[in-house]
Amino acid sequence: MGKRPVLRALAARGPACNKHRLDWPVHCMTHVATLIAASGALDPAAVERARAALANSDIAERLGPDAADISFSAELQADHGRTAERLRGLLNGIDVVVQRAANRRKKLFLADMDSTMIMQECIDELADYAGLKAHVAAITERAMRGEIAFEPALRERVALLEGLPVAVIEEVLRDRIRLTAGARTLVATMRANGAYTCLVSGGFTQFTDRIAAMIGFNETRANRLTVIDGHKLAGSVAEPIFGRDGKRAALIELRQELSLAEDATMAIGDGANDMDMIAEAGLGVAYHAKPKVAAAAPARIDHADLTALLYVQGYRREEFLAT
Repeated sequence: MGKRPVLRALAARGPACNKHRLDWPVHCMTHVATLIAASGALDPAAVERARAALANSDIAERLGPDAADISFSAELQADHGRTAERLRGLLNGIDVVVQRAANRRKKLFLADMDSTMIMQECIDELADYAGLKAHVAAITERAMRGEIAFEPALRERVALLEGLPVAVIEEVLRDRIRLTAGARTLVATMRANGAYTCLVSGGFTQFTDRIAAMIGFNETRANRLTVIDGHKLAGSVAEPIFGRDGKRAALIELRQELSLAEDATMAIGDGANDMDMIAEAGLGVAYHAKPKVAAAAPARIDHADLTALLYVQGYRREEFLAT
């Protein structure tokens, strides 16, 4: 892997509250609510409804035609999730993320792959070539909902792929895999601003290595499908399986290696095997996630594409890198 580059300092940190400064407003703006419309412009009336519902709120600041920040003051231990849920109830179909105003731009980003950075589940697409997609997809869904343990579910699904030609992987990548909207822009913009990025997946290196390169991640961590004579899948995965514990461990390892504070990290995912990583991150985001994951995550994006994660960090639309 080689030595990682030293991360450049990010300049978008919110100001600390200083009660002794005469030029501070009466209420120091400690928190920010970011509103993101999934399509089209963000309705000014919706922004005003949200602002009116927040105590000690400031004038909304537009980040783009589809997003706005509303700064407000709150107790230091404010319940971000409850505040966001209250605002969602007022703003049908608009994503809301509430967080502390300081240190919003992240220096380490970990992302799940299947159904997060790409729109498909790779193992389900492989199973289609064995005529077993419906069966395997049902197991995948149960595992991602947290109804069954990830590791045995993965072994069971991989066993059903025994004998498939390795060439099928190339066909799936070419004909079936589609990047989630905003994936390249999210990663490119964060990297241009000094963030280190890692794609983490309970899937397979045969996919993650290629997809990470397509999107622009610094590195990737995943499982490895075993192959017989270089031509056929053996129906097994190399142990130990990289899953829920591995994703959280990867975040901690990279955070320590890069000497970052906990709040300098962001992780996103959609399934139960992402929950520990999401909980460990400075900003953990459930992205179009399963109900159990969305309910537990500190933040959630239910409607917008991946560029929402740039708005959440305070980036303006004109700062997004075109890809």
